[in-house]
Amino acid sequence: MKSLLFLLAVAAVPTAAAAPPVDPAGLPGPLVIVGGGKMPADARQAFVDLAGKAKAKIVVIPTASAAADDPKEADSFLKPWQELKPASVELLHTRDPKKADDADFARPLAEATGVWFSGGDQSRLTAAYRGTRVEKALKELHARGGVIGGTSAGAAVMTDLMIAGGADTAKTGPGFGFLPGFVVDQHFVARKRQKRLEGVVAEHPGSVGLGIDEATAVVLRGRVARVIGESTVTVCVAKGAGKPAAADEYKAGSLLDLVQLRRAAANRADKEAFPPAKPPAPVVTKGTLVIVGGGGATPDIWKRFIDASGGPDARIVVVPTAMEDPLAAESVEEKSLKKFGAKNVVALHTRSPKEADDPKFSEVLLKAGGVWFSGGRQWRFVDAYAGTLTEKRFHEVLARGGAVGGSSAGASIQSEFMPRGHPLGNTVMAAEGYERGFGFLPGCAVDQHFFARKRTADMTGLMKKYPQYLGIGIDEGTAVVVTGSVAEVVGRTKVAFYDTAKKPDGDCDYEEVPAGERYDLAARKRLGK
Repeated sequence: MKSLLFLLAVAAVPTAAAAPPVDPAGLPGPLVIVGGGKMPADARQAFVDLAGKAKAKIVVIPTASAAADDPKEADSFLKPWQELKPASVELLHTRDPKKADDADFARPLAEATGVWFSGGDQSRLTAAYRGTRVEKALKELHARGGVIGGTSAGAAVMTDLMIAGGADTAKTGPGFGFLPGFVVDQHFVARKRQKRLEGVVAEHPGSVGLGIDEATAVVLRGRVARVIGESTVTVCVAKGAGKPAAADEYKAGSLLDLVQLRRAAANRADKEAFPPAKPPAPVVTKGTLVIVGGGGATPDIWKRFIDASGGPDARIVVVPTAMEDPLAAESVEEKSLKKFGAKNVVALHTRSPKEADDPKFSEVLLKAGGVWFSGGRQWRFVDAYAGTLTEKRFHEVLARGGAVGGSSAGASIQSEFMPRGHPLGNTVMAAEGYERGFGFLPGCAVDQHFFARKRTADMTGLMKKYPQYLGIGIDEGTAVVVTGSVAEVVGRTKVAFYDTAKKPDGDCDYEEVPAGERYDLAARKRLGK
C-alpha cells in the first residue's frame, strides 16, 4: 500500500463501526508504541526525549503484568527508565477501579510529562482504569502535549478499538483511544497475527490496522508516524471502493501519514466509492474555471479571471490554505489580483474543518463573484474544507455564474480526481484518501508544472490506473479557461490532453494544444482557434 501512504473531522464513515473523527492536525501529544519483545533503545530514548529529557517526569504503569502486585518487582519496571536520568520516575499501580478513581491516587499524573504502560495482559489495564480518574488524567496529559507509550499490552490499549486476545479470530473491546481510528496488534510477525488483524479491519472497515512486530516501534507526532527498530510495521485496510484488502510492510525509517491512512480506510468504507467507474462528463454547466499550471499567471490570465468574476469591482475571495504556515500577511495572489485591477479582494483561510463548517466563517462567499485557490499543497485544501459548508459555498459561486480559479495546487484541487495529494510528498499521483478534488471540473484529472517538470510519464501511469478520466497536464505560465465543455488554452506554452480511448500517435500518448487554441473536453477533440 505504498500509495496508501485520518478521517475527516467532518464526515463520519457510514458504517455501524464508524471510526471517530480526528482533527487533521493529528494527535495532541506524541505516542511511542512498541510491538513487544526486545525494547529498541531508540524507542526508549525517544520516549524520554519527548517527555522532556532531563526534565522528564515519568509515570510507569505496570498493571498489565502479573508481577506488578509484587513490591520486589518494582525496580524491574523503574530501573530501565531511571538509567536515562529523567527528573523523576514513579510507579502507579492498582487492580481496584475504586482506588483508580481516587483523586489522591491519580495525582502523580497531573504533573507527569510521560506515561509508560508495561507489557502483559491488556485487559488488566482496561479493567483497572477505564472510566476512572486515572483514564481522565491520562487523556488530560495527552491533550496538553505529554507523551504516552507502551509495549505489547501497553501497545494494544492505545486505540479506541482494542484487540483483547484470540488466535486467528480476535476478541475485541474498548481501549483508551489515544490513537483514534486505528487498531494495534503487537508481536505481529513473530506470532503470525496478520490474519487476526485483517479480520478486525474487515469487521470495522473504517479503521486502520497497525501490526507492530517485536523489537519494533512507531513514534507518532502530530499526524506523522516514524518506524524504528529491527523488524517491520504492517498497515492493514479492508477491501472496498473497488479495491482489494491491503497489508503492506514498512521498515525502519519509513514515514506514515496518519490522516492519509484514516482517509483511505474511510474511502473504502464509504458506500459512494471513489473514484467512480464512470465519472460524469467534463462539463461546467455554469460559470467559468481558470486553471493555471503554476509558475506564475500571465497578465492575460489574470484579466480573464477578473472579467469572469464580474469585473474589477466584483468581490474576489482568495483561499491561501494550500500554503505552509506561517502565511504571509498578504498572499502573492492577492497582490497580483490588485495589480491587475481587482478592487475588492479578501482572503479566506482556516485549518479547522469545524470552523469551515460554521456559517459565519464563509459568509464572505455569499456575494463573491470569484474564488481563487493558491499554490502550495492541495491536500491542505482537502483537510480544511472537504465536506464542509465552505466547500458547498465554493460551488455556489460557480453555480450562480461566477469564476473559480487557481494555480498549481489551486489547479489540481479543481478537478474531480486530484493528482499528487500525498501529504508526505508530491510524487504519488494517486494517494488513496486524497484522490478526490473539489470537482468543479468533473470527469478530469488535472496536473500542473507539466512540461517544465517533465511529468508526462506520471500522467501516463495515472491514466493506466484510472482510464475513465480525461487527463489534463497544464504547463507553467499557462491556463485552461473552461466554459461549458470547451477549454481554451491561454498563456505562454501548451497543455496536454490524455484520452485513453485514442490510439497513441507514435510514442506520444497525449495530444498537445498550444496557447490560442481550444479543446472540447466532452467530445475529447481539438477544436483549433
